[in-house]
Amino acid sequence: MSAPPRYNSSSPTSDSSSGNPKLVAPSSLSRYESQKRRDWNTFGQYLKNHKPPLVLSRCSGAHILEFLRYLDQFGKTKVHGGVCPFFGHPHPPAPCPCPLRQAWGSLDALVGRLRAAFEENGGRPETNPFGARAVRLYLREVRDSQAKARGIAYEKKKRKKPLKQQQQQQQQQMEMQAVGGGVEEEAAGLMLVGSSAARGSIILPLSVLN
Repeated sequence: MSAPPRYNSSSPTSDSSSGNPKLVAPSSLSRYESQKRRDWNTFGQYLKNHKPPLVLSRCSGAHILEFLRYLDQFGKTKVHGGVCPFFGHPHPPAPCPCPLRQAWGSLDALVGRLRAAFEENGGRPETNPFGARAVRLYLREVRDSQAKARGIAYEKKKRKKPLKQQQQQQQQQMEMQAVGGGVEEEAAGLMLVGSSAARGSIILPLSVLN
């Protein structure tokens, strides 16, 4: 395995001739954009150091899986094996020889940033290797295996509805309640009229009908 990629932020370089991601100097960006740029630069160094060297235009989902497995050597998350006495224990009481891996959450966020960076740097969505089915299946497998090994349940966060959509739904509910109340009042009025008419017919004297 090649040495881990290094990036010197003081001397940015580019590699347009080989088609690999360009290394650009950091600027005043948001935390997310800065991290995305560092990830993109790291991936570019990985392609250059690969044996044989890889070109971005020829990368497939298989190459992305190889990259993700390569990053495991820098992981800091303990993942217990099936024979480990602490398998499934969220807080092990003692150390064990199980290997350190990249946490699923870190890998999932990394793939998301690189997927966006690929398209921002001219890649087409339909050929984006970070969105390949094999990559999605691999992330799901890592999530499930780490959840069992570490005794942690990964719950998918529910997306919050926009405030405008919530207000529209509340308005619709209020209108439906108002309409329902009007129907009930109208039905009650009809019942009252009907009962009054019935009572009137009962108290009429028979002489009037003759």
